[in-house]
Amino acid sequence: MTLPTSQRISAMSFRQVFDAERLKRETERRARDDAERARQEADEARSLQLYEILAADPGFLAEKKLTLEHTRYTVMLEHTDFRLRAYFEDAQINVTAADKRSATTITAAPTKQEFVDSVEQALVVLAQYLADETV
Repeated sequence: MTLPTSQRISAMSFRQVFDAERLKRETERRARDDAERARQEADEARSLQLYEILAADPGFLAEKKLTLEHTRYTVMLEHTDFRLRAYFEDAQINVTAADKRSATTITAAPTKQEFVDSVEQALVVLAQYLADETV
């Protein structure tokens, strides 16, 4: 027979209740940390996947005068006139295009931005932005 919660707690000492609460909080914190780590690992894996797809054709990148870079969660295509960027966070990808020609600072402000859910969609949006810039 299981005692109701109020009877179980009244049968426990203050120390036992405190220790149980600390254990519960530690378990919840560890679960949150594990979930966050898994999200970050998935975002980084997807950014590497996009990077590898783009890096597979160095001749095309050279033809378009693009430099490919990868940093944690981010894939960038740099050109002297513009920057294309895909940033991976919480299973979403923020794809932006920035015009360096009209920028007043070294970091060009995004002129176009789209959120997508897959590496394939990010690849399409990057291709669209590149086509816009090279027309």
